[in-house]
Amino acid sequence: MTLPEFELHRPEGLDEALDILARSPGAVPIAGGTALLVDMRARRVNPPVLVDIGRIDELDGIRIDRDEIVIGAATTIAEIKKSELIAEHALLLREACDTFASPAVRNRATIGGNLAYASPAADTAPPLLALDAAIELASAEGRRVVPIDRFFLGVRKCEKREDELLTAIRFPIPASGTTGGFRKLGLRKADAISVVSAAVSIGPSTDGERKVRIALGAVAPTPIRARKAEEILASGGTIGAAAATATSEASPVTDLRGSEWYRREAVEALLRRLLERVFEGGKIDG
Repeated sequence: MTLPEFELHRPEGLDEALDILARSPGAVPIAGGTALLVDMRARRVNPPVLVDIGRIDELDGIRIDRDEIVIGAATTIAEIKKSELIAEHALLLREACDTFASPAVRNRATIGGNLAYASPAADTAPPLLALDAAIELASAEGRRVVPIDRFFLGVRKCEKREDELLTAIRFPIPASGTTGGFRKLGLRKADAISVVSAAVSIGPSTDGERKVRIALGAVAPTPIRARKAEEILASGGTIGAAAATATSEASPVTDLRGSEWYRREAVEALLRRLLERVFEGGKIDG
C-alpha cells in the first residue's frame, strides 16, 4: 500500500527542527520510521508534515556526561547493541537490544522512536525503567526532563507534546557491583513483539538493604515498575515471593498474542528465571 501524501522537511540542526514543529500543526518527527511508516501505509495515521531528524548530529551518539550515560534519541538500536559503554554499564539494555525485532529493523529503529511510540511492549522501556532513566524533551520554548516512570501515560500516549522532540535519554552510571538483566517472551524466537518482558537491576547492599529495580513490559497499559516485588527483594525476601508478587502488580489484557491469564502466569515464570540468573552464586535463594 502506498503512503498518503505529506510535506517533508529535512532540517540540518535541532533548532531548525524545533522551529518547524512549532509552526506546523500536526507535524510528526521521523528518524528510522520503522513503526510510523507502517502506520501510515495502513492509514492508521496521516500526518500532514514529516520532519526528518535522522541527520541531526545533536541527536546521535552515546556518551558519559559527569555521572550519567546519555543516549541521543536518534541513536539506533544496533548502535546501542554494539556500544562498549552500554556493555560495561547497562548490560540489561544491551540484552534488550539483542532481542529487538530483526537485524534490519535494529539498523533503522531509534531508541527515541521506540519510547515516543509508547507501546506497552516497547523493548527498551523496561531496562530504562530499571536504570532510573530520564527523558529529555525540547521545544522552541525550552527544554525539560521527565523521569521515565512518569513519561508513559497510556497505550500510545506519552508526556511528549506535539511541538516537542524527544532529544535524549540519560541514566545514572550504576554503582560498582550492580548486576541485572533482561528477558522477554515472544511468539517466535526472533523478530517478535513481546508477550511479556522483564528487566532487573540489583545494586550492592547499603545500610542492610539492596537497591532493587524490577520493570515489566506488555502487561499493563504502560511499561511499569513492580514496586512491591522490589520491596520484597530489597528487604531480603525470596525470589519466589518477589516473582509471585509481581503478578499482582500487572494488569494484562487478552489480545492476539496471549490471554490475560497466560500473561499473569508468564510474568511469574519469566521474572523468576531472570532473577535466578541475576542472583546466580549470590545469597538470595528463591
